[in-house]
Amino acid sequence: MEMLTEDLLKLFVRDLNRLKREISQYQDEANLWKVDGSISNSAGNLCLHLIGNLQTYFGSVYGNTGYVRNRDKEFSDKAVPRVQLMDMIAQTELMMQQVLPKISQEQLEEDYPMEVFDHSMKSAYYFVHLAVHLGYHLGQINYHRRLLDN
Repeated sequence: MEMLTEDLLKLFVRDLNRLKREISQYQDEANLWKVDGSISNSAGNLCLHLIGNLQTYFGSVYGNTGYVRNRDKEFSDKAVPRVQLMDMIAQTELMMQQVLPKISQEQLEEDYPMEVFDHSMKSAYYFVHLAVHLGYHLGQINYHRRLLDN
């Protein structure tokens, strides 16, 4: 496995474990789905969004897992049981551990095989973007928990 994929895997595993910890720390499970004022995305919906994101852009595209994303549902589903969220995070971590090490240096240097934005980009760039995206929403979930889980 190449150095970039090794480093990315460490970061994804670290942050998926942080996501599990954040979701598990809600004292009231119902607060996972709480929105308030200008906070329009619940922690539960952000969690579903992160799972859908990684399962699509790694699992489906590189792992041929057959995962079919329903992005709208990531934000419209409410009250998914915490135990189910935790299982989905664990499945996503396992998928990342199986798929990411198999991505070659050549694949990293190629254009990402799916058009995501309005332009092409190298897979390595997009993978770094996905790691940053996970960290961004993880921070939002942390603030959500500390602000609204009371």
